[in-house]
Amino acid sequence: MLLPEWQPQWGVLLAWPDAGTDWAGQLDAAHATYTALIAALLDHEGVLLLCRDRATATAARQKLRDAGIDLTRLRIEQVPYDDTWARDFGPISVERDGTLTLLDFRFTGWGHKFAAQRDDAVNAALPWRAPRQAVDLVLEGGAIDTDGRGALLTTRACLRNPNRNPLLNEQELEARLRETLGVERIWWLDHGELQGDDTDAHVDTLARFVNPTTVAYVGCDDPADPHHADLAAMARELETLARDQGLELVRLPMAEPQYDAEGERLPATYANFLITNEKILVPVYGCATDQAALDALAAVAGHRTVQGIPCRPLIEQGGSLHCVTMQLPQGTL
Repeated sequence: MLLPEWQPQWGVLLAWPDAGTDWAGQLDAAHATYTALIAALLDHEGVLLLCRDRATATAARQKLRDAGIDLTRLRIEQVPYDDTWARDFGPISVERDGTLTLLDFRFTGWGHKFAAQRDDAVNAALPWRAPRQAVDLVLEGGAIDTDGRGALLTTRACLRNPNRNPLLNEQELEARLRETLGVERIWWLDHGELQGDDTDAHVDTLARFVNPTTVAYVGCDDPADPHHADLAAMARELETLARDQGLELVRLPMAEPQYDAEGERLPATYANFLITNEKILVPVYGCATDQAALDALAAVAGHRTVQGIPCRPLIEQGGSLHCVTMQLPQGTL
């Protein structure tokens, strides 16, 4: 069965931004976000940090040490990669007959939009303790979410996009997902997509399980916002699902609009949070809607502490906090 994010973790996989990635023009800002994120993780669990080469690893370690971070739980592996979106090229964890398996799906740069050959080879190059299984199916970690009880939440805009697995019809795709992920029910969303998003509507930008019976989703109150109608339609889909499946819904605010230097809207979303052993780490953007998002998630966080991580630099490249991370369950390393 596909493991939920709240499964007890060894830690989190990250890839360090360097001059060989799209962060080349804004490394200082990206490093500040990664440093804050790594500090928030290492105080209670591990971090597997990918670095391109020895020089990058040395520089990253020194930057983190200079920030006063205890690096006891940090593990660095040197491996080439194209960019730093670990959510989408990292391994997807399932449990079969009590045994952890890491599924290594194909990653094609969100439908061949960007270079991805080295990203696609990362999992095979890492020294996992758990067995790795290569899967000849295009699937990104940000495209799916689970309640940990056999249900898969996803979007047709992404998984049914002809740039992913064009030779499979929906029935065939569902059969492959059930077989490989061990899920029983697939819950499709037909609405919801953010401007500036290159992923074709990854569900982790829109709606996420916080626990087995609670889904947090992005809503939009401004009728003048171009997202308003589509997110309202998504909310109606989720309300029907919640009624039928006995789920609780938590509405997250639409982040105050963020724009790049050319005036293009950036995909700022609070649904891109990360659940760890002790925390829910939430992307914040230095705007008026941040606190409402933190408060909404704090109300359903249970024993976990909700902590904001400044992620304005990340959306400059089209992703946010969840997109740059992949949780690794205990037994992975």
